[in-house]
Amino acid sequence: MRVISPTALTGSVRDLLLNAPGATHVMELPGIALQPVGDVVEADVTREAVDGLLVELCELGIDRDGGVTLEAIDTSLSDAADAAEEAAPGDPTDAVIWDELVSRTGEESRLSISFQSFLTIACLLAAIGAITNSPVTVVGAMVLGPEFGPLAAMAVGIALRRGDLVKRGAIALGVGFPFAMGITAAATLLFEAVGLLNVGDLDMLDQVDFIYEVGPFSLIVALLAGAAGMLALTSAKSASLVGVFISVTTVPAAAFASVALVEGRFAQAAGSALQLFVNIIGVIVAALAVLLLSGRLPRGIRSRRRLSSG
Repeated sequence: MRVISPTALTGSVRDLLLNAPGATHVMELPGIALQPVGDVVEADVTREAVDGLLVELCELGIDRDGGVTLEAIDTSLSDAADAAEEAAPGDPTDAVIWDELVSRTGEESRLSISFQSFLTIACLLAAIGAITNSPVTVVGAMVLGPEFGPLAAMAVGIALRRGDLVKRGAIALGVGFPFAMGITAAATLLFEAVGLLNVGDLDMLDQVDFIYEVGPFSLIVALLAGAAGMLALTSAKSASLVGVFISVTTVPAAAFASVALVEGRFAQAAGSALQLFVNIIGVIVAALAVLLLSGRLPRGIRSRRRLSSG
């Protein structure tokens, strides 16, 4: 944790870190900060102690008059660090750093050129996978799809009553999916025009029929994926997110809804649209439930930093 502190507050920051269970290797570097002007205080902080320290630093006004930067430490060989981890209550793996979660979900839910490009390419891959009855291609599209970010942002925004997060996630999904589906529909017409797609091809989709066939397990899988995804985000188990991406059928459903609609397969298009809706709702509800049931929501509403629009 690196804190840029106005000189008048440096003593309070230093004492806070020196007395905090879970903090060690505290250093004070007077007068070296140029923008904003002030001192720099650094410490190694075990994960379960970070959120409480951020609350107290923000109460001092460091977020307004200085700044706080967090950086993960991969390896630390120190008896002092081991003692700090033992002193801090809880387990580092289970600790939630709310500012980190808000920042991460806010960034991953941004409607940007890269987000739209990934979503469009994922939809095109899913459409090709469906047309060719290739589950491998469909799974690849599911991994590539970036839609879990906005879904997680909406869940976090609802839990913290952060309208900016909910709005950002809703815009990313509300603009991103229709645009990607439109491109997929145009590509379907092109495939048909050049002979790569025959309407009869859609009669033989036994390997990918899960895309448009909605049943009880559609909701169950969406709920489990949403819960696992939020657990991965809050517990720093980000590697588990790959499994979440493979479980959620949002991108294939959106892609095949476009293909089926263009080809006049209205029942399959409706089934795909319903699959998309079920997955979106299921992921958000489950992710929100994980946050609410964790018992680790911050006390009150911590404004801290609002998301920038850029």
